[in-house]
Amino acid sequence: MARAGTESVEHQRLKYLALAWARRRRLILGATEVRLPRSGYRADAAATTPRVLADNALTAVFECKVSRADFLRDSAPEARTAQTVKRLDRRLRELRDLIAGHRPDLRRGEELFPEFDAYDLRGVKHETHDRLTAELRQAQHKLHDGTKFGKLVRWSAASLLFLVVPRGLVSSGEVPEGWGVLEANGDELVVTVKPVLHATTTAERVALLERIAAAGNRGWQGRSYPQMPAKMALSVALGRMALSPRASSGW
Repeated sequence: MARAGTESVEHQRLKYLALAWARRRRLILGATEVRLPRSGYRADAAATTPRVLADNALTAVFECKVSRADFLRDSAPEARTAQTVKRLDRRLRELRDLIAGHRPDLRRGEELFPEFDAYDLRGVKHETHDRLTAELRQAQHKLHDGTKFGKLVRWSAASLLFLVVPRGLVSSGEVPEGWGVLEANGDELVVTVKPVLHATTTAERVALLERIAAAGNRGWQGRSYPQMPAKMALSVALGRMALSPRASSGW
């Protein structure tokens, strides 16, 4: 995802539309570029209802995608990745056996434990072997690290998780499990796939609120969509300050 300095105008516009959409639905405390708890991920936008300690409080995370490549990079299904790992592992083992069969000089000769005898291929230059090794390591990293969308669901990143996209960018069958889709229709966002409401604890909601407040404190250079000051956001969310509809319209 492009960040400040390289971010496209359309990507920035989708973030602001997401916050505007959220505010009209009681998620009035929000910010862009929010570092999410329990992960190294940074959400394009996040928002929460006031008084996060209440049982009916809601939080939301918005991921904006303006291209197919950006979407596919974060949504590769884990089952497919597992199949890829299995296929590459099998091919690599077969290739190593083939190479070793033609190069008995590579045998290390572990005489003490012959069942652990191995072939040392570290000095062998073999284009296919090197390529398969690199592909397997990449696939294993993706499998064990998980996909971004899947992780945010498992970690209860928010009550509501939304993809924010231009019209027609993704089909319903491609939407990650548990996520909803907001499609841009001019200057409005329309729900085309309903999200699943995820259970969140008070601690999880407060943690996200703190990250939203920190992001609001950093501010947005040249922003035309101001964010609520951090101290005020925390006071409102924890029920220490009332916020009138008129006041909230400024954020």
